[in-house]
Parts: sequence; structure tokens; C-alpha cells
Amino acid sequence: MPDLLTTRVAVVTGGASGIGRASVLRFLAEGARVVFGDLNEANAAQLLDEVTDPARVRFVPTDVTAEADVAALVGAAVNAFGRIDVMFNNAGVGGAFGPLVETDPADWDRTFAVISRGVFLGTKHAARAMIAQGDGGVIVNNASVAGMGGGGGLTAYSAAKAAVINFTANAAVELAAHRIRVNAVCPGLVDTPLVMGRDAAAIEAQLATFQPWPELGRPEDIAGLVAFLAGPDSVFLTGTAVLADGGMVAWGPRMTGTSDPRGRTRSFVGFAEGSTGRPATRRPVADV
Repeated sequence: MPDLLTTRVAVVTGGASGIGRASVLRFLAEGARVVFGDLNEANAAQLLDEVTDPARVRFVPTDVTAEADVAALVGAAVNAFGRIDVMFNNAGVGGAFGPLVETDPADWDRTFAVISRGVFLGTKHAARAMIAQGDGGVIVNNASVAGMGGGGGLTAYSAAKAAVINFTANAAVELAAHRIRVNAVCPGLVDTPLVMGRDAAAIEAQLATFQPWPELGRPEDIAGLVAFLAGPDSVFLTGTAVLADGGMVAWGPRMTGTSDPRGRTRSFVGFAEGSTGRPATRRPVADV
């Protein structure tokens, strides 16, 4: 594998699990130096143990909803490696689930805080550093097929991801003058703890009902796309949302219900924490 990013410094949020973890490893394989943030320090420690060249990687505990944390994460890259060239705003949660009419506004707000506010803060502080450097940069935001229309995911999650897609386009327009490219990736069904959860076997068994491509997506598939968007071969690509979904959107998204064979998102209301290490909260709809 050629080292396409040997002179670059990349920052990854939500880097200890799933797509974020795969992206940290891909950036390192491409020769980059990497700083990653996450709430799950146990997962981060496991990743650091796996890295063969620890001098090229740093971990900073990070809550992407807290501006001070995000500023510190970007600052850590500049302090450790002298600059930042790539920002991958990847951190996310499943967020609020359950019937819309029963959803707690606090759960709705927190879903947007992690998914949308986190992308805004990462873009804000990465762009500040890139502008100060004066030689451009790349920002990649992790969106989702869920943000492309109805039927692709939970309501709050889908709305927050749609905000990420629109924000990406607007940020790309504003930052182009500084030679900062901003793009989004829109994964479909990918084998990560956040997407698959405890129903992994049931979801995989029904794969053909909501995706024409015969294999499940892997975190490494998305990491490869992120590396392409960060590299020299995508220099004229900005302001776009790139689908990586096994043809799901082309076929018509049909994940809602199908991806929850046990009916938890219809029978319960609460908040899914994803791979943060924190337990999900839920309660029966009848008790709301």
C-alpha cells in the first residue's frame, strides 16, 4: 500500500470503535500521524496497544458536544505534530429511539448535540487551525443514508444526519476560499457496534431485504473512502455527500423496522449510547 498521507496529520473523533477505529488504522497505514478522540477510554487503550508505531498516534478523551474538548483535541494535534491537515468528524450515537410522539425532548436534543453539534465544533476548530496554517486542509463528516430521506433510520438520528449533509455543503462553500475541502460520507449498513448492536445476526440474515449488494459493509470500506477524500486524488471534490451503501439508496431505503426485528424501537423509548461505553436508557412506551 503506498503511503499517500506521509506528510499529513489527521484528527478523528469517535476513533476508538467501528468506522473511526478503522480510519485511524488506515491513516496510520497511509503514513499519516493521527490524533483521535473518544469517550470510551477502554476501547482507545485497546487500539493503542494494537498500533505498531506509537510515536505517530495520540489519544485524547473527548466529548464532542463540549467545545473545550474539541478545541483541546485539535490543539493536541498541533502541539504534538505541528499542524492539522485532515479532520474526520466521525463520532456518533444511535440516539433517541421510540415513537415520535413519545420521544423525550432531552433525548432529541442530545442526539443532535452529538451528531450535528459535534460536526460543527470539529469543523469550526479544525478550520481555524487550517486557516492559520495558510495551506488548506480537508474535513470529512460522517453522515448516513439515514439523512438522505425517509425510511433509512431512527427519526432523530436521521434528522441529525440530514443536518450534517446540509452543513457539509454550506461549510464547503464558505471554506473554499481557504482551500479547505469539506465532504461527507454516507454509509449504509456497516458492521459496527453502533449499527449492528445485539441484533447483528438477525440483521445480517435479512440483508437481502434492504440492500442489493450481497455483502455487509465493513468499517474498512468506509475508512478507505475517507482516506481517498483526505488524499491528493480528490483535490477537486468538495461540498458533496458520497454514498457508500451497497446500493441501498438506489434501491430505496427500507431499514426502518427491518433492522429492528425485535421491535425495540417501537415498543420502547429512550437513548442508545452506541459504542461510548455508557449503558442505553429505555423504558416501555406504556410507562411514558
